[in-house]
Amino acid sequence: MSQMPQLSACPSCEEPLESGDRFCGACGYDLSAVPARPQDNPTITMNGSVPVQGAPAGAYPEPPPVPPAGAGWPVPGPDGAGGSQAAHLPTDLQGTDAGSSALPPGSPPPPPGAPPAPAAGVRFDHPPQAEGHPVPPGGYAPQPGAYPEQSETYQAQQPDEYLLQAPDPRVSADPAAQAAGAGGKVCVACRAGRVDDDGYCENCGHAQPRERDHMEQESGPVAAVSDRGLRHHRNEDAFAIGSTALPDGSPASVAIVCDGVSSATRPDDASMAASKAASEALLAALPRGTHPQQAMHDAIIAASRAVNSLAAEPATAREHAPHQNAPACTIVGAVVTSGLLIVGWVGDSRAYWVPVDRSAPPARLTEDDSWAAQMVAAGLMSEAEAYADERAHAITGWLGADAYELEPHTAAFKPDRPGVVVVCTDGLWNYAEAAEEMARVVPLDAATHPLHSARVLVGHALDGGGHDNVTVALVPFPAVSQGAGSA
Repeated sequence: MSQMPQLSACPSCEEPLESGDRFCGACGYDLSAVPARPQDNPTITMNGSVPVQGAPAGAYPEPPPVPPAGAGWPVPGPDGAGGSQAAHLPTDLQGTDAGSSALPPGSPPPPPGAPPAPAAGVRFDHPPQAEGHPVPPGGYAPQPGAYPEQSETYQAQQPDEYLLQAPDPRVSADPAAQAAGAGGKVCVACRAGRVDDDGYCENCGHAQPRERDHMEQESGPVAAVSDRGLRHHRNEDAFAIGSTALPDGSPASVAIVCDGVSSATRPDDASMAASKAASEALLAALPRGTHPQQAMHDAIIAASRAVNSLAAEPATAREHAPHQNAPACTIVGAVVTSGLLIVGWVGDSRAYWVPVDRSAPPARLTEDDSWAAQMVAAGLMSEAEAYADERAHAITGWLGADAYELEPHTAAFKPDRPGVVVVCTDGLWNYAEAAEEMARVVPLDAATHPLHSARVLVGHALDGGGHDNVTVALVPFPAVSQGAGSA
């Protein structure tokens, strides 16, 4: 049996022990299970020295002198131990570079705290320097001679630049180019995402401006501008303009403006269908010699049919929304020849006459199909009182499958002086209701610069609040010859 180690206290509970105890009297710990203390061997320090036998702790002899450069490892003796008792440090050995070439002796180390020297040739942010070493990012500039010159073999093996992998030319780094290449539109907000079929960006979800949010067109002497306004989420107005020639060769100008009824389904489709159908009917009938007033009447009938056709929906659609109104819109149009001015309308979109000579009185050429107009016509309210009522804009006539009775209104005028016809929706005349108010906001050069003037009028409505869609067309009188054909 091996001799038990002599303990002065229990290893488990620190209870004092007496000589010869085999178990702890307090906790019963088996003292024979305590392993014997291992033989203490000196710890070798990093410099290779060992404590002197019998010397107090921490007493170490002086390190042996550094062997001369080129000294080899000690030759092993017969028993495998080194033949020399002198310890060799790692710094005693001569270093080599990556090309196995010996480094020159005595190269001074960089100053304490300096950042490590960059590897030669590893430069991604600037071209290689012909002479010297690049300055590290920390701002430390090595002193001359601080870095030894590389051998010719090493320099031949190392490239001047470690180039990054070139991007795959088949994959464009520009997200906008990727979206455009995929045949889709690019988001106007983030310029990275593709616009889906619903008009929203697949990347940031931003709603894209629709083509109809702002529209401008100029056709010879006629111009029109339409804007979504500041409150509506889409533009439910539409217009169509053009010019043609009568059988005698005299010019004729055409302008149609429609306003979708917001309480109906697909009001934007209704206004677009009506304006297109009416314009096409006029531009086809006038060259054949149809009287302009009759042509206007027939054009409104054609527009009504186009809107009615939009109500032909599957039965299942009506089952899901049985109380929805059929698509509907209002319409107003003007035909201007060399001596005749024709207007036609259904609803509350209007036409105004503004003479070039502002000393002459302007005039409103249409009468609204609205609750307010009926109250004024019946003598129950003054015009100011009627249009101040919240029911003022409730229309009593419109184009649509559920209209009570279609009654196209037409009127013919023979102005005795030049002027301009303003054809507009209530999004404009809400901010210039009376003829005198409209004349004040129409620019003086509207007859010669209709597009600019139309922009000014739309801007006037937007500055006033832009509560509704805004659409206006300007038609100079008399018609100016621009050649036959429509725009």
